[in-house]
Amino acid sequence: MLIKEFRIVLPVSVEEYQVGQLYAVAEASKGETGGGEGVEVLENRPYDENGEKGQYTHKIYHLKSKVPGIISKIAPEGALEVHEKAWNAYPYCKTVLTNKYMGDKFKIVIETWHKPDMGDQENVHGLDGSQWKNVEVVDIDIGDRSCINTKDYNPDLDPATFKSKKTGRGPLGPGWKKELANNPDCPHMCAYKLVSVEFKKWGLQTAVESHIQRIEKRIFTHFHRQLFCWIDKWIDLSMDDIRHMEDKTKEELDEMRSSDPVKGMGTD
Repeated sequence: MLIKEFRIVLPVSVEEYQVGQLYAVAEASKGETGGGEGVEVLENRPYDENGEKGQYTHKIYHLKSKVPGIISKIAPEGALEVHEKAWNAYPYCKTVLTNKYMGDKFKIVIETWHKPDMGDQENVHGLDGSQWKNVEVVDIDIGDRSCINTKDYNPDLDPATFKSKKTGRGPLGPGWKKELANNPDCPHMCAYKLVSVEFKKWGLQTAVESHIQRIEKRIFTHFHRQLFCWIDKWIDLSMDDIRHMEDKTKEELDEMRSSDPVKGMGTD
């Protein structure tokens, strides 16, 4: 098992981020869906278990067009579907990703604490000392364009050049974190994402687990750059607005998955 902790600092409050995250998830889902593929929402409901209350979601990611054609043709049923179960007891969230074909040989667990700080807390997830010393901490700077792949770059979603009309926040130029830390009037927070990847396949485990961690870093970076640059779209929304939006998004995703194949989706 390979464990890393990703720390993403943003110029928003913990309360604001709760809305922004859910908005960005819904919007991103629509961008990856169509032609029988993409995101399928099976459940989205409140839960109350063992004293913990929050929102439970169960989604399936249909990934056929995301892999080379020859693999999609020979892969057995269920091999190209990833199930995501998430328990959102904000400010703590837990997400578990599995694959029916791989069974107990594959699992990704993402545990996130959202804290009103600059990402300077150690071991916020409370791991025991022997486990924590083997965890690599990775800081993600959403304002650093060099941290994303060229093909992921979108000039309309660049925190280094974006300035919010509603909040006045941004652009996030060089040294923005230091400026943020020295400005008590600007809200800030850090998402501490503890990612545990397990792939039990002799001879491939180390390479595959490392590759998945690189994918997670790419996803976190791209997602949070979008989240910040969409701030004017979600900053005035309430949680009730978000729940209505999620219901509508589920209907749209179901309709999109039954439509024509997605155009332009890559295979890498």
